Amino acid sequence: MLRDLEDNHGPALSRRALLRGGAAVLGGLMIGIELPVRRARADEPASTGAPLNAFVHVPPEGRVELIMPSVEMGQGAYTSQAMCLAEELDIGLDQIIAIHAPPDQPKYGNPLFVVQATGGSTTTMAWTEPLRKAGATARAMLVAAAAAEWGVDPATLTTEKGMVSDPGSGRTLAYGALADRAATVPPAAEVTLKDPAQFRLIGTPAHRIDTPDKAVGKTVYGIDVIRPGMKFAALMASPVIGGTVARVDDAPALAQPGVRQVVVLDDLVAVVADNTWAAQQGLAALVVDWTAGPHAGLDQAQLWADIEKASQGPGVVAQKEGEALAALNGGTLFEASYELPFLAHTPMEPLNCTVHVHDGQCEIWVGTQVPGFCQMGAAKALGIDPSKVSVNNHIIGGGFGRRLEADYAKIAARIAAKVDGPVKVTWSREEDIKQDILRPLYHDRLKARVENGKVTAWHHRVTGASILARWLPPAFKNGIDGDAVDGAVDSPYGFDSVLVEYIRHESPVPVGFWRGVGPNSSVFSAESFLDLIAKQTGVDPVDFRRGMLDKTPRALAVLNAAAAKARWGTPAPASPSGARVGRGVALMHAFGSFLACVADVAIADSGDVRVTRVVIAADVGRVINPDIVVAQIQGGATFGITTVLHDAITIEGGSIQQSNFHDYRLIRIDEMPAIEVEIIGSTEKPGGIGEPGTVIVQPAVANAIFAATGVQLTRMPVDPARIAKAV
Repeated sequence: MLRDLEDNHGPALSRRALLRGGAAVLGGLMIGIELPVRRARADEPASTGAPLNAFVHVPPEGRVELIMPSVEMGQGAYTSQAMCLAEELDIGLDQIIAIHAPPDQPKYGNPLFVVQATGGSTTTMAWTEPLRKAGATARAMLVAAAAAEWGVDPATLTTEKGMVSDPGSGRTLAYGALADRAATVPPAAEVTLKDPAQFRLIGTPAHRIDTPDKAVGKTVYGIDVIRPGMKFAALMASPVIGGTVARVDDAPALAQPGVRQVVVLDDLVAVVADNTWAAQQGLAALVVDWTAGPHAGLDQAQLWADIEKASQGPGVVAQKEGEALAALNGGTLFEASYELPFLAHTPMEPLNCTVHVHDGQCEIWVGTQVPGFCQMGAAKALGIDPSKVSVNNHIIGGGFGRRLEADYAKIAARIAAKVDGPVKVTWSREEDIKQDILRPLYHDRLKARVENGKVTAWHHRVTGASILARWLPPAFKNGIDGDAVDGAVDSPYGFDSVLVEYIRHESPVPVGFWRGVGPNSSVFSAESFLDLIAKQTGVDPVDFRRGMLDKTPRALAVLNAAAAKARWGTPAPASPSGARVGRGVALMHAFGSFLACVADVAIADSGDVRVTRVVIAADVGRVINPDIVVAQIQGGATFGITTVLHDAITIEGGSIQQSNFHDYRLIRIDEMPAIEVEIIGSTEKPGGIGEPGTVIVQPAVANAIFAATGVQLTRMPVDPARIAKAV
């Protein structure tokens, strides 16, 4: 990683400047192009155009400004949102500028969350129709303005590429020339949206609008922000959960070149310096004694034992159809439990936040999935009104749920309150992991009765912490966390009787959303359990599932498509090294989408597992941009494979044991399998796709291991020693 070489006047040689220089050598034609995602700046308004509604602003000249309610963090949200608006506005993607929405819940609150948040694979589900309506409404206002200008019937006018035309006279006016007058036109209560047969953008593989800036190093992430007179801070919090600062000797830190200040708070310390490298060196020299607090005895083995004991129930009923418990008393009974560990997020861009506290005001520059939460959190930390806090949001270098929290904005604000001038606070990778808000532990307990090759009674009990009870309390209703049981309730299978229960079980470990959220546990456990039943009853796993999908044709279609593409029924290709091979399948319905996956694995005598091929078929409803769907499935699958094969966060002595990618590793490029995606055409409402790829691949890989070795994965990740012993 390059050292920061910034001084208080700006970057002498930042990684952005280096990348731009390389791009100038390698691709000179790219330099100088006006690119379509505006940088966030505090010294300019969010938009300079005439506002036709909350999402469409039209300047007198230049591109139409589209205000994006969901944040771009690599998932293609800006492109898909822009396509919905531009489709109904009759403009091209080359005619728009995407602008980050400011904190404003009434205007930009997620229709599904209510709060202003980007997550849960909800962007396309929540915003497709509202954005299309916003685009159509703005277009109607522009047409009305042109009709008034020319004294003609609006119905006689046409629009194309940002121009209103009068076919009868040949007259044309650009949207920019009409914008001020259009802004005075009362918007229609109802507008007619385009028939899908007329779509020019929606459904096409359009290039992402954020890629050109990123390719030449022009995109400004939160970690790249530079403010006049800015200082840089590195921080350290207690290594023990809930610990506090006991004593600090700051003399060794202050003796380091470039170090200006040491900030000591009750639960953390920060070193402020002329650049990040100096701050990190000062932090390494700092002598800190910690008071461990009440959780110093927290132990992973005990955490597992506690959640297993809690899972013995009873739970709160999340879904009940028929009398499953009574039905389980007869017939062939199957039972199994599955456990998922704590997980860290480790986005490529570690946590960072730049804050300037001055004159009773607070300015924030950050990449966040929840700008309103950051605004309110900083205000609370500083004891000021939220209206005194401005948030300049940035494109994010990976979120995965971590930036659905506002803790880092609060921490940065507390540090900035002690610093004269703006300060950029950056977490090291070690602090990023050790102070993460983790994916919860989950314990899923399942029972089933099988008759004539079908499950006739099904009992699924999910035990884990409730994220919603803390993050969005109104969504935690009747003792049920809807996220935790997502994927368990409303299963695609036609079980005769179903009981799904939820048991809330908390520990001192702070937990939050992680890519795939609740279905990670519920789908993994259900699909693993179905394979266990299929094996013990001597039934092909795909045929077993097919026999229970007569009422969910979309689920059956993706299962058949994945099986056909993967050539299910034929042996998995032999490994050149002679390793054991296996093939596994999984099916899911969550986030409004249906996915099926077939995975091939090769397993060495040492127990090491390599995923060699992944085939995923997906029905996500009406597709906005197929390229984004494929990319999200591939990226999600990579995330999920890493989880199955390698990752767990463990707690010992109240501390997270992992610290960086050497002991919390990612799948490497030489380990990547071929990932093939087939999109099933659909006219249904759009579903989500950011999370499902992560979810669906995990049970498919686990079932492939099971097929190859007879060893079922009941606690993630894979234990090579256990597999080696079995084979």
